[in-house]
Amino acid sequence: MDTGRTIPLTRRWISLLTRSAVAAAACLTAASLATPAAAASPPSANGTAVVGGSRASQGEFPWMVRISDGCGGALYTERIVLTAAHCVDRTGKDTSITATLGVVDLHDSSATKVRSTYVYRSPTYDTTGGDWALIKLARPVRGIPTLPLATAADYNKGKFTVAGWGYTVEDGNQQRYLQKAEVPFVDDQTCRSQGGEYDGLQPDAEICAGYVDEGGVDSCQGDSGGPLFRRDDADQWIQVGITSWGTGCARPHAPGVYTEVSTFAADIAAAAKKI
Repeated sequence: MDTGRTIPLTRRWISLLTRSAVAAAACLTAASLATPAAAASPPSANGTAVVGGSRASQGEFPWMVRISDGCGGALYTERIVLTAAHCVDRTGKDTSITATLGVVDLHDSSATKVRSTYVYRSPTYDTTGGDWALIKLARPVRGIPTLPLATAADYNKGKFTVAGWGYTVEDGNQQRYLQKAEVPFVDDQTCRSQGGEYDGLQPDAEICAGYVDEGGVDSCQGDSGGPLFRRDDADQWIQVGITSWGTGCARPHAPGVYTEVSTFAADIAAAAKKI
């Protein structure tokens, strides 16, 4: 996970690591995933990438987006990227973010790069939860598919795919190539029973995924804001989560925690119409 997943400091994958990197160097591959904080506390800025995965093929997940602050995201509409609230500072005009799309290799000269014009941060993130945000782009992105959202909890089960350019090991380095991995659903009771920050899991706002007993596969620093997705009944990709936080990366008894997209799908849609 990106800015929400780190060693217990705060509940955001995108905390200090990402913010200091952006402020100091504005580096495209800056780390950003936050670690879990208390239920009402917002995540911080330390990112996480996919651990225990493999390289994605060009065009396999065309709606994946890399954000210049060190997070990930998914193309929600031709002009809006869905990411995590902990990956951005506030709602308002913002031209400081660059979205990279259309490639798995961040060094690929054919990448589409578009600046932001506006950011909308979930108004409930700091209170009742909802780690999601929208980034409006300066122009529409043509020819790249969008990723639909799950609007009901029917798909919050089974196996999911997570993807990102984050670390492949805890406290590692951001990746040049997009990585992917499969992680199984973890029910709320099992997730909360892992203790520590997981005691504060918000069942209506968050969904857990990972290999609880053995660990080994997970999102990590730098993956924050990226999508957790699976196939729907029509065999089409659908987004069920947003990489949010976790304790370390791929540790046993420390599954990844993702924003439960179905809970916020209506709010996301309403916000997208306004910006």
